[in-house]
Amino acid sequence: MWARIEAWPAWVLGLLGGLVITLLNALGALSVFLWPKPSARVLDSMLGFAAGVMLTASFTSLILPGIAE
Repeated sequence: MWARIEAWPAWVLGLLGGLVITLLNALGALSVFLWPKPSARVLDSMLGFAAGVMLTASFTSLILPGIAE
């Protein structure tokens, strides 16, 4: 299956990727309207997850290349 998808033109893959990202973004925005008041526990969990993502991103893209030099 992946071999067939890899054979598609680059503009089709870009359009498909953009469409997927747009739909996921709309789904995230829709969740705000359907669930307007999250609890403090949910907010704490989301902030903790975001902090972990940012720490991982800074470690892999800043600290590791700095150590390698």
